[in-house]
Amino acid sequence: MDIATAHAQPKTRVALTINGHRHDLEIHPWVTLLDLLRGPMQLNGTKKGCDHGQCGACTVLIDGERINSCLKLAVTLDGTNITTIEGLGTLDEMHPMQKAFVEHDAYQCGYCTPGQICSAVALLREGHARTREEIREMMSGNLCRCGAYTNIADAIQDVMDQEVEVGMREAAE
Repeated sequence: MDIATAHAQPKTRVALTINGHRHDLEIHPWVTLLDLLRGPMQLNGTKKGCDHGQCGACTVLIDGERINSCLKLAVTLDGTNITTIEGLGTLDEMHPMQKAFVEHDAYQCGYCTPGQICSAVALLREGHARTREEIREMMSGNLCRCGAYTNIADAIQDVMDQEVEVGMREAAE
């Protein structure tokens, strides 16, 4: 099938909430969430790495769960809530995980950073990681070619410790 024929194929309607804003879209059924985000939605924070679900550079949150967006067809996500790195915070009001990544120099080239941060946010929401070893294991689906793993684990541990401290203060009140 040539490009002209492919683009003439029927489209499917989907309603997605992306970073808190509802979008009613008509898309081809073969479009991945990653390509939708980076293409028509112009949300380029989510990176295309391997395009096979092996590197984690494209990790976003779908209804709060971390998902490799290169592996999800956008048409399968009708009615979902999608959060990308752009939806977590801004330069003026960073998400605590974004702040921790900056404070711990948990990035070098920065290419994997959006996926790492989205994955780390979900990791803490999941509540399974309690130790540094568990953090490292549960983040193993996100690769960093620069090798900033120690700093990434430091940033996640810092936010996790802050959340525990806040929880203890709230419980005491």
